[in-house]
Amino acid sequence: MFIRNATIDDIDKVAAVESECFPVTEAATKEEFAERIKYYGNHFWLMFDNDKEEKLIAFVDGFVTNEADLTDEMYEKADMHNENGEWQMIFGVNTIPKYRKKGYAGELIKRAINDAKEQGRKGLVLTCKQGLVAYYKKFGFVDEGVTDKSVHGNVIWHQMRFTFGGQGVIISNG
Repeated sequence: MFIRNATIDDIDKVAAVESECFPVTEAATKEEFAERIKYYGNHFWLMFDNDKEEKLIAFVDGFVTNEADLTDEMYEKADMHNENGEWQMIFGVNTIPKYRKKGYAGELIKRAINDAKEQGRKGLVLTCKQGLVAYYKKFGFVDEGVTDKSVHGNVIWHQMRFTFGGQGVIISNG
């Protein structure tokens, strides 16, 4: 597997993976991804099935901000990205169905955590459905409960936070 950050040339591939992973009410559009990559392509972690980069199989993305909580507005306004922000937000963790349950999303989450740490962030924040709370806890995220700041796609979301220092999680780049 090969991991790299996104460029504007990746828009079609990213949008295709997103459409396989999320219902229409929750999925970002190709146009939204164009804006996101324009503002924070270096905060997209793309995983390809080989180093020829022929098939995108998974990605994680989100911008950086000083805001401590993830809000619906963030999904829509890529220009809110602040490269010097304290918190790395995670807007999506996507793996196409054929490649799920093989640890690929986990590798991307670990990469995002490592990059955020190297960049001096306070931590990472994401929202997820109830059924994925235990999954993210494995990486050191703490469930802060149902958020009232995001109803994206008319879904109930739990906000989860990974804060550097204190939780004793060791993340490897391997």
